Amino acid sequence: MKKKKKETTHPASRRSRPSVRGGPRRRMASPSPRGSGGVDRHGHLNETHLPAVGRGLGRGVHPRPSWEEYFMDITHLVAKRSTCLRRQVGALLVKDKKILATGYNGAPARLEHCLEIGCLREQQSVPSGERHELCRGLHGEQNAVIQAAYHGVAIRGATLYCTNHPCVICSKMLINAGIERIVYDEGYGDDLAAQMLKESGIKVERFKRRLSATLFPRRTKLEQR
Repeated sequence: MKKKKKETTHPASRRSRPSVRGGPRRRMASPSPRGSGGVDRHGHLNETHLPAVGRGLGRGVHPRPSWEEYFMDITHLVAKRSTCLRRQVGALLVKDKKILATGYNGAPARLEHCLEIGCLREQQSVPSGERHELCRGLHGEQNAVIQAAYHGVAIRGATLYCTNHPCVICSKMLINAGIERIVYDEGYGDDLAAQMLKESGIKVERFKRRLSATLFPRRTKLEQR
């Protein structure tokens, strides 16, 4: 009798053969991180499972801004809408971490902007911080209060975030509007405003950024005009 020829199998086919326990052999996947943000079972942050923008959190660097930084950055963004040729000011009214109203300095609605017809104060050589009535524009703080009133939003007990310390006219409005706290980024040469705010009991604080990197860098004196 002729002996049967032994069958040979290709190595690739052997890998797909069922195992002794009856199921196909599969490579075990590495355990996926548990919880939000890619945290493993030991509580360590696995950065390979984070998007590029979130990497670096596990090394003690937290790019997420604080509430103060968040609101002040928005205030500087609002200031970019200003049409004033001398100083771009933005203001933000906040209560319970909710934005109530915003404002920037510029001419009233339906009037030509100083960008189009020039600055009245420059034409009459009025120094900064003096003769506020000789100006076509409203201040950012004033517009924020007006916007809240226009839309029927209560601002009593709110915090004002402003790119600059309020002038005396804005300070008197803020006192009577019931503002409890003012956070400003840059100073303003108005001693009477500071004195009246102190007498009123409103908390006035200079903004301090926690992070070294800034979203909106400080403007130079040339840019402030």
